[in-house]
Amino acid sequence: MKFLHRLGPDPHANGQRTANLSGCPDILALDSGDFAVIGKDITDASRGQLPPTVGCGPDERVVLLPRKTLVLAKSDIPSTL
Repeated sequence: MKFLHRLGPDPHANGQRTANLSGCPDILALDSGDFAVIGKDITDASRGQLPPTVGCGPDERVVLLPRKTLVLAKSDIPSTL
């Protein structure tokens, strides 16, 4: 697995600070064409809250991605497969 680039702006650009000043939400493009997401793990808090047809397998996590992160990355997200 190789990380190619970030989608959207650097969350620390222009001296911006993120919560707790450590880590940051991010969306990263992988060399496989897939994406990786860095965000707050809300798996435990989401148990029993997911819609009926949504599941989270034992090798998966539910991750909170702030709206701002996704909206600012929109122009970098491909529109075709």
